Amino acid sequence: MVNKVILIGNVGMDPEVRTLEGGAKVARIRLATTERLFDRQANETKEHTEWHTITLWRGLADVVDRYVKKGSQIYIEGRLRTREWMDKDNNKRYTTEILADNMNLLGRRSDNPASEGAPAPAYGTQQQSSYQQPAVAPQPQPAAAPSVPADDPDDLPF
Repeated sequence: MVNKVILIGNVGMDPEVRTLEGGAKVARIRLATTERLFDRQANETKEHTEWHTITLWRGLADVVDRYVKKGSQIYIEGRLRTREWMDKDNNKRYTTEILADNMNLLGRRSDNPASEGAPAPAYGTQQQSSYQQPAVAPQPQPAAAPSVPADDPDDLPF
């Protein structure tokens, strides 16, 4: 069975970060993903924005605390989790959230208000829920002249 979520979106508000009694850090962010659909009858593009609640633990929460702010564009991999609780009126309530396993900061450094010249790290958890060190970006190579004409159908980018 598979329970996997992949999202790319913009953070809607500054992260809520807490440290629990045992010292574990947990962060919660709201992520907006926007789907654009073209309505042929009305000849216009319509947008639908979906809001997701993302929960990040330990090392990922620390990275979110340091680097992610409102407006940051991020990539999330995780899994759906539904929780239930009793509200103040003793009604059973449910919420579905995404427990993040991996996170990458996207966009340009100037787009990320928390970057301040720092490298854009890529973090994720492995099976032991620890986070990886920042991914090392390859050095840019000088662009070579294309050897295949641009309109050649065999020159596919994949």
